[in-house]
Amino acid sequence: MMVTKDDHVTYEEATKSKTWRDAMKKEMEAIEKNNTWELTKLPTSIAKMDTIRILLSLSAQHSWSIYQLDVKIAFLHGELKEEVYIQQPIGFVKLGEEEKVYRLRKVLYGLKQAPRAWYNKIETYFLH
Repeated sequence: MMVTKDDHVTYEEATKSKTWRDAMKKEMEAIEKNNTWELTKLPTSIAKMDTIRILLSLSAQHSWSIYQLDVKIAFLHGELKEEVYIQQPIGFVKLGEEEKVYRLRKVLYGLKQAPRAWYNKIETYFLH
């Protein structure tokens, strides 16, 4: 990936450009139109970064292998079977509902569930 001096690195930088603001708004509209998520209260007992760090430390101490896969394919049509919650995106927080999070109905880029959800969707299509 190439980054130029004209690329915006942070949300604050991007919002200074009408083109970027329009692009972000269009992306959010597409996500909502696709019924990708619903705004809800966050349930208890979720994994936190501290928990992930502990697991990584234990893996290092015990010489356990850790695998990571970075797939750059659009998986946006896969449906989730698990409950996945995300924070409201900066700049798109719903007024009066700031404490709420989104519960995903469909996968987004970067979710570990994305490849499996996409595979299940495409497999069902081919079997029919």
